[in-house]
Amino acid sequence: MDDDQQNSEIEKIANLMIHDNLSVDEHDVGKLEKYKNQIKEDCEVDDDQAMKIVYETLLFRKLKNSESGDILEKGSDFGAGFS
Repeated sequence: MDDDQQNSEIEKIANLMIHDNLSVDEHDVGKLEKYKNQIKEDCEVDDDQAMKIVYETLLFRKLKNSESGDILEKGSDFGAGFS
C-alpha cells in the first residue's frame, strides 16, 4: 500500500469513526474491530497492518482536533514521526 492509498483510507476510517461517535481515546479492541475489518477488506492487508492503520487514524483524529492548527508542530507531542 502506498502513502496516498493509506492516507485516503485513514481519512475514510476517520469519517466512519466520527459518524459512529467513537472517542479519539478509544482503546477497546472490540470496538476497534469494526474498523480493522473494514481496512482489511478495503486494502487487503493483514490484521497487524490493519490495526496499525486504525491507531494511526485515532492519532490523526486527535491531532486534527487539537487546538493548534499546525499538525506537524503538535505531532511531536504525541510521538508522531511526521517529516
